[in-house]
Amino acid sequence: MNKEQTLKLLGDYNQQYILDHYYRLNLEEKGDFLKELKGLDLALVFELYRKFAQEKDFSRPFYEIHPAPIITILETAREKTRQQEARILGESLIRKNEVAVLIVAGGQGSRLGFEGPKGEFRISPVTQKSLFQLFAESVKALSNRYQAMIPLLIMTNQENQQETQQFFEAHNFFNLDRKTLYFFNQGMLPTLTPEGQLILKNNTQLLVNPDGHGGSLKALFETGFLQHLIDKGFSELFYCQVDNPLVKIADPVFIGYHKMEGAEISTKVVRRQEPDEKVGVYGFVNGKPTIVEYSDFRTEDYKALDEKGAIRHWAGNTAIHMISLSFVQRLNQHGFALPYHRAVKEVEGQGRDGLEAKMIGWKFETFVFDSIPLARKACCLEVIREEEFAPVKNRQGKDSPDTARAAMIQLHRSWLKEAGARLAPEVQVEVSPLFALDREELVVKLQGQNLVVSGDIYIDS
Repeated sequence: MNKEQTLKLLGDYNQQYILDHYYRLNLEEKGDFLKELKGLDLALVFELYRKFAQEKDFSRPFYEIHPAPIITILETAREKTRQQEARILGESLIRKNEVAVLIVAGGQGSRLGFEGPKGEFRISPVTQKSLFQLFAESVKALSNRYQAMIPLLIMTNQENQQETQQFFEAHNFFNLDRKTLYFFNQGMLPTLTPEGQLILKNNTQLLVNPDGHGGSLKALFETGFLQHLIDKGFSELFYCQVDNPLVKIADPVFIGYHKMEGAEISTKVVRRQEPDEKVGVYGFVNGKPTIVEYSDFRTEDYKALDEKGAIRHWAGNTAIHMISLSFVQRLNQHGFALPYHRAVKEVEGQGRDGLEAKMIGWKFETFVFDSIPLARKACCLEVIREEEFAPVKNRQGKDSPDTARAAMIQLHRSWLKEAGARLAPEVQVEVSPLFALDREELVVKLQGQNLVVSGDIYIDS
């Protein structure tokens, strides 16, 4: 889109204030502002505004959700043979270089009281490793275990990409092969006022917001990385978000079930701990598997118990997925298929007087889980929360660094105990992914050592 087309588009959508602002800029500032405008999908955001502005009732609809098929822990305990078949299949796909890893890391650590990309937050209990280091070491350990090439893709956004890349460079990419590490940005969309007006961030920039974690699937396609992976023979993508240090990166059992079920997308879920826990729920809506946000439930439905007193809608979303690359390709073939959602939030931008001001903004974003009902086949696997899910979202209280570290310590203590170690109470334990990726590997490596642990311990390769 050239200069004239961009300015005409602003006029067509009644952005007279932005046009007046542009004409008041000097020549250099005009060039910078036009570059900013051309890099944004203005037509899309104005179309989204038109769609949402037509809604007379801004409240979300409530869904009728029914149980969906889920491979539960009880089932996997009974079907050890099939679980082992899944593991063998998953391991074979890793060995054949068919599995890549995507970590969505566009968020900042501000809610944790940390200035910088959330992936740089130090989380491990003994050595204070960052989230990025834990994930990178897991990929390195998997590559070593299976003698495989496992690409690691890190999705950032324009606000934290440079700092994220510099962080990896400063740590020598955590000894990963640089050729297997890819960074790419998710898209950004302008934030609008409830009246449909663009908001200035400063003289040469608009106020923008990331297009949601669903944007990772769009950016993967648009950057060419998707085709690059397909051309190299990769077929499956392990997806997770950066804020969960307990994630089992490229879990072979999960990969195997995904493939055995012929799924285009698979999801891990955990049992909700209490009726008030705010998490999306996996279920059937209109005959299709999907994840329903907790805010889209009636309160009485969300808290409902079954005849045994257990939470009826128990399958909490962990944001851990296996996704077939051919499915990602199909989602992008005729324009991006995922629906956009609107979030109404207080934002800070440049007011009409040129000073910083708070105002209400409309943000538009997409969610990865909205691809589930679009899949020809989906799979869902229940996992043990204490072993795989400890998100870091809040500075204190639930889902905080303290609760995540406690979960890591308890998990690794249980591994050591199973290996026959004797542990003093309250001892903090941390096991490096480079020493053991799971309980079974640690038990084998420590067999016969009769380890006695009286103080905090870090077990490394």
